[in-house]
Amino acid sequence: MKLPRIALAAALLLVAGATFAQDKTLRIVLGYPPGASSDILSRLLADRMRPLLGQPVIVENKPGGGGIVGNETVKAAPPDGSTLLLTPVATMAAFPHSHGASLRYDPFKDFEPVAHLTNFQLSLLLNAELPAKNVAEYIALVKKDPRLGDYASAAAGSLPHYFGVLFAKSAGIEMTHIPYKGTAPALQALAGGEIKAAMFVLSDALTLVRSGKARVVAVSGGTRSSLAPDTPTFKELGYNIEGNGWYALFAPARTPKDVIDRYAKAAIEVIRAPDMKQRLEQMGLEPTGLGPAELGAILRADYEKWGPVIRASGFKPNQ
Repeated sequence: MKLPRIALAAALLLVAGATFAQDKTLRIVLGYPPGASSDILSRLLADRMRPLLGQPVIVENKPGGGGIVGNETVKAAPPDGSTLLLTPVATMAAFPHSHGASLRYDPFKDFEPVAHLTNFQLSLLLNAELPAKNVAEYIALVKKDPRLGDYASAAAGSLPHYFGVLFAKSAGIEMTHIPYKGTAPALQALAGGEIKAAMFVLSDALTLVRSGKARVVAVSGGTRSSLAPDTPTFKELGYNIEGNGWYALFAPARTPKDVIDRYAKAAIEVIRAPDMKQRLEQMGLEPTGLGPAELGAILRADYEKWGPVIRASGFKPNQ
């Protein structure tokens, strides 16, 4: 029996959509330089997705603009299953608020969610010589001496910067953000006493904490971190704030659903593997392995959450 011409064409398109990506090298674009935790995550993912997909998978670093160049690269890529973006929450949920019309991509219109990979926690750190052993004692000091409310982060417009705004509002204190040009100089300033407090990605701060030059007094997640199991969350301490960072995969808009589902399945299998879980936790990352629908919901929730915080911070890029 012959298929009607329209039905035959539809069947051929379905087959093409399911197989055309396998004939191409898949590149995972990362908007950051080699060596960072996001780069290590990207390469671990690429190495393990390769045999699952049966096709070449490479990582392409496109640093610039705090991740913006990578996002723009993937936005402009053809939706043919040959390109994915690995990016943190900030470029998708925070930058649209802080950069406004100057941002040349829309996280909802220009990308398709693929897979939520990992979470990571933020932390409040205090210089070890500061006479405050916990959050309550720090707040009391700041109320007496507002200069102690100055806090460092690795960059203006970063998630730790905005979480500091969230914490100050919740605690009812005035805090002034002091941005540094990267994690290393900010940590050095805290260790040397140039500044007495800082908001950092927890995993980035642990070397300083273990050296005895700083103490971590609270973490940002919904539960305590395995990296600092004795440190309470802000919520435990009565501050109704929470703010995980995350890494996730996205595809260019209009990438076929069956291709997205195929990549999502492979990425989730990789992230949920027991040995991969152990490796990621050693890096300070909490593996999640969630699909397109879950990632889309998380992105929308974080976009709505961080908008008011960013507006309250008054931060504008290049100011």
